[in-house]
Amino acid sequence: MMKVNVVCVGKLKESYWREACAEYEKRLSRFCKLEIRELAERASLKEEAADILKNLRGHVLVLAVEGREMSSEEFAASIKKLQDEGRETTFVIGSSCGLGGEVKRAADEKISFSKLTFPHQMFRVVLLEQLYRAFMINAGAEYHK
Repeated sequence: MMKVNVVCVGKLKESYWREACAEYEKRLSRFCKLEIRELAERASLKEEAADILKNLRGHVLVLAVEGREMSSEEFAASIKKLQDEGRETTFVIGSSCGLGGEVKRAADEKISFSKLTFPHQMFRVVLLEQLYRAFMINAGAEYHK
């Protein structure tokens, strides 16, 4: 079973974000071993970067607005390739201030789900939903229309 890590800076403060994430964590449990690591927001991006770098494992995908955009099908194909290779995968979501350059340079890939900027709490839900969608596409299920 694929190991997927999500490293994110900041806690989910509102219950509706926590509930949404819990739902997708439950759904994802049939496809992967998911671990979410919440790191504390720090005084600077440099301090946050040091914390993030300690938690990177396997193939690292940083979520950044300047990253490569892809469709849900392309994202699913990327996940399938990593899964077929048996690669542990780590996704990184920065704080509301973004990500330090050290983290971006440490990434194997920078990806973007849109040119839009999203609140980091909301984006955690978006990432989990897209992971679930990717696994469902790869399973041939009808979730993705």
